[in-house]
Amino acid sequence: MSQYWSPIVSKLRPYVAGEQPRIPGLVKLNTNENPYGPSPKALEAIREAADDRLRLYPDPTATELRETIAARFGLTAEEVFVGNGSDEVLAHTFQALLKHEQPLLYPDVTYSFYSTYSLLYGVDAVEIPLDDGFRIRLEDYNRPCGAIIIPNPNAPTGIGLPLTGIKALLAAHPDAVVVIDEAYIDFGGESAAGLVSTYPNLLVIQTLSKSRSLAGLRIGLALGQRPLIEALERVKDSFNSYPLDRLAQLAATAAIKDEAWFETCRRNIIASRESLISELGALGFEVLPSQANFVFARHQSRSGAALQAALRERGVLVRHFAKPRISDFLRISIGTDEECARLVSALKEILAA
Repeated sequence: MSQYWSPIVSKLRPYVAGEQPRIPGLVKLNTNENPYGPSPKALEAIREAADDRLRLYPDPTATELRETIAARFGLTAEEVFVGNGSDEVLAHTFQALLKHEQPLLYPDVTYSFYSTYSLLYGVDAVEIPLDDGFRIRLEDYNRPCGAIIIPNPNAPTGIGLPLTGIKALLAAHPDAVVVIDEAYIDFGGESAAGLVSTYPNLLVIQTLSKSRSLAGLRIGLALGQRPLIEALERVKDSFNSYPLDRLAQLAATAAIKDEAWFETCRRNIIASRESLISELGALGFEVLPSQANFVFARHQSRSGAALQAALRERGVLVRHFAKPRISDFLRISIGTDEECARLVSALKEILAA
């Protein structure tokens, strides 16, 4: 602590990102990065733009990118918001749309940035417990509230929600904003993007970090009817009018247009995930049903912390959360088939010891 801090600083519980070590030869399955590279068209767009134009500010409204996103989802550019990663989009959402007299609702086991932003922005929040199978029970959200935010699929569990349930939730809360955080939607879930035109209280947030392999460029987006998007724009333009740089805008536009590359990578990850689930099950792991680019698994006789440490000694990184209810689980990102094979080989060695 310091005498120079504002009072809120000492109360914060900052988000802890996954480890990013610089150790050669690691199998890095701890941060849900895509194991395949970005679209070649995105890389070419970056190369072409890396010239004298970098001395100029980027388009503050990211017009071409928003038009490209809108065309993909059947919306208008005025119904699209973009930001510096979905984390920034979420931060603006908490400020612009989620702070009300009634509390914000979100799951008790979920993306930990929700509690961080709630504290940072003074949002009164209530955590709704997952059921015994670590699933979100949407009926538990049928209570008075100011807003709701739910990841679909949830993180770190990877379990998705049906679109019918999301429709019912939206209909049950017509006077509250409902945010569906779809960071992992492209790996098997049902997107709520098609509901935007029907429900004025719906905001859908996505990222290009996962399925588009652009985590290093930080590109997030939100889809919603104009009043919700305008609220985000007002906060953004009061904070940072130039959130996305020129290279990010061009690469994101090219990546979204390259549907063939996207589909190939997405299908490869889904196939690898299903294969890994089967192999982990054969080793005595309980694996939650996943619609994400990771699995959430615990062993019947080994602690999560011990397994993570033993894997790290063998050059394999996975994520462990020392939190109630999930301390025995490991979150394992889906890598290439070779990386998954190294994980399984290391686990067999550990479990045989």
